[in-house]
Amino acid sequence: MQIMCLNGWGGKLYEELLPYLGESAPDVLCLQEVVHSPETDRDWLTYRDGDHVLPQRANFFRNVCDVLPDHAAVFCPAAQGVLWDDDAQIPSQWGLATFVHKSYPVIGQAQGFVHKGYSPVGYGEHPRSRSAHGIRLYDYAQKRPVSITHMHGLRDLNGKMDTRERAAQAQRLLDLSKQVSEPDDLAVICGDFNVEPGSETLGILEAAGMVELVTGRGFTGTRSSHYAKPGKFADYMLINREDEVRAFDVVRDPEVSDHCPLVLEL
Repeated sequence: MQIMCLNGWGGKLYEELLPYLGESAPDVLCLQEVVHSPETDRDWLTYRDGDHVLPQRANFFRNVCDVLPDHAAVFCPAAQGVLWDDDAQIPSQWGLATFVHKSYPVIGQAQGFVHKGYSPVGYGEHPRSRSAHGIRLYDYAQKRPVSITHMHGLRDLNGKMDTRERAAQAQRLLDLSKQVSEPDDLAVICGDFNVEPGSETLGILEAAGMVELVTGRGFTGTRSSHYAKPGKFADYMLINREDEVRAFDVVRDPEVSDHCPLVLEL
């Protein structure tokens, strides 16, 4: 089984990302920063937050569904705000999504919030609402269930330091993972956590028996060359039984986002 975790950057590198996802077609794709604008057929809209302006693939969720036709997809919105089509405001939902190949039956799932709750009118003040999604599926090749839970961690304008909000977020993520898991399951937790190595967030997960693979296997960052700021770590993948890892990689080529895909082979 192949599991990929990626912050899709709102589909900004659409021309590189969509072929990559279609060709690699992981069994499970955990995708963060997903845009869903069902009231428009426009290809591109613009996100505006003060001086932060970013092109967004208007129906990024639909686009990924199109290149993964053999996958079941679940979109988990954190908020609905507006994107811009020139001077016109377009309602748009923002969150994360999970894609599972149809050969793997999903036998349990849970959706919830690790920070705040759903924001129905506007994206909200920073740090904004953050959702998470957990699934339990059955792997017939290995004759076992596997649980996979991912989140997009809160963004604090002051940086990636430990805070009470981040500690609470980590505990909620762990609780959601336990909600979809049985005690003997092989369990994976992943996502864009927005924290540095050695953070309290990772400590909470490791204390629960999870093994962190990014720094644990010597990778020096999870950001691509499109990310110019200092601090090259954001994304992590953890597993409760490291001996079940066949391969793990932080993919640097091709560059499909300002984050690198994390790819785990079980």
